[in-house]
Amino acid sequence: MTCSTPFHSDRHQPHAPIPLETRLDKYLLRWFLASLSARWAKTSLFWVVSDFRPFLAFTGRTDLIDAAGLAGARRSHRILPVLGDDDQRLVVTACASGAVCARDAAITLLALSTGLRACDIIGLRLSDIDWRGQTISIVQGKTGNPLTVPLTALLVARLADYVLGDRPGSGDDHVFLRQVAPHVRLAGHASIHRVTAEVFRAAGVAGVTAGTRFLRHNAASRMLRAATPLPTISAVLGHASEESTRQYMSVDDDRLLQCVLPVPEGARP
Repeated sequence: MTCSTPFHSDRHQPHAPIPLETRLDKYLLRWFLASLSARWAKTSLFWVVSDFRPFLAFTGRTDLIDAAGLAGARRSHRILPVLGDDDQRLVVTACASGAVCARDAAITLLALSTGLRACDIIGLRLSDIDWRGQTISIVQGKTGNPLTVPLTALLVARLADYVLGDRPGSGDDHVFLRQVAPHVRLAGHASIHRVTAEVFRAAGVAGVTAGTRFLRHNAASRMLRAATPLPTISAVLGHASEESTRQYMSVDDDRLLQCVLPVPEGARP
């Protein structure tokens, strides 16, 4: 049998026309999201679109996912607070002086200097510590990516004080254990928050929500102020994308001031 039409490769064939129903559905979806933008805050609209995408995938309408993205909803990032130099010195001094127990000092210094997430601090195992190299190597709980971070001399010393002296005997090989029986790893994020909040209280630092999220932001901001390149900060924090690290630029006052342009002579009063 011979073909009645000559053969053409796919790249030379015109795109198939989009059915009218599909075009109408995309138009109606964009109209619906646009109608919400007049009544909802942009931050709320972002979550609407985010929740809508898996719903479209579940219903098999993946053809509308790109249309949802055209709503222009973007997640906003608030300007993140950081720990002042004086307050940071107070916290480090409390951890070094024995004002708090070795376990709590090590946990706080770990969050303060490396920016590790609470889940990774809880999941840290004795075998993850390289005492000679003064590093820890883990697989991140959130991203599943491997991560190796250096440890300060003070942090290594407090870790050693805890592991060799204060850590309860237990078959659990997690580094940080409950102080009372059963001596197993800490329960969750709230446990880390209680530890860091108590250290901040003992250090005399008030008016700060001393959770690991805050300490993570603080570590990133300090690295940025020290002129650490964004890819390095992203690697230390274990971000899957450098875009996640860019939000910390909002607190680098010195470099933001360098971006200010002078007012033209003719525009001055």
